[in-house]
Amino acid sequence: MHVLAINGSPRKKWNTATLLTKALDGAAGRGATTELVHLYDLAYKGCTSCFACKMIDGPNNGRCAMQDELRPVLERIETTVDALILGSPIYFGQMTGEMRSFLERLLFPPLIYSQPPRSIFPRTIRTAVVYTMNVDEERCAQMGYPAMFDATEAALSRAFGFETETLCSFDTYQFPDYGKVIMEYMDPAKKAARRAEVFPEDCRRAFTLGERLAAKD
Repeated sequence: MHVLAINGSPRKKWNTATLLTKALDGAAGRGATTELVHLYDLAYKGCTSCFACKMIDGPNNGRCAMQDELRPVLERIETTVDALILGSPIYFGQMTGEMRSFLERLLFPPLIYSQPPRSIFPRTIRTAVVYTMNVDEERCAQMGYPAMFDATEAALSRAFGFETETLCSFDTYQFPDYGKVIMEYMDPAKKAARRAEVFPEDCRRAFTLGERLAAKD
């Protein structure tokens, strides 16, 4: 069992990366080998609509033809990964641009234009998505984030054959020192208290998520 986590945050040691690491720790505890990839370390683009992945009998049918630093990661997902955990903070109501570009390259190539759409990805793999965000649960619902969560789950489930899990960490602590940034509507003391009281539980949930993914047959 090999579990790969993809960090779509520019930060390598903050909320999203921490939760992904906890998930990998849970998977490792069940005997899985683990790997963490930071998208911001890679030079790549999103889909360029070349449609090489859709050419009948083409050499890249079903897989992205672009040759860049994302290509080896996509190849490992196709050949060796048994469970995939994606992580992204929410920026302006969406996942980061790097994660979105990654998903275009991951999900479009195996997608067949059929009714209903189907995937020709050669294997089934387990998937999960971890989101971190500055808003609380109520504000998340008001701003319509769940629709994005559901759409991502549906796309991953269709591509890889298993139902996707989503884990959300709300009202996260954004800065090591709130006194150094312009921040007029947040209470730093409340943010720090939530970091101390709630984020450890989010880490525990991430750990058990990794355990579940690694325990699947």
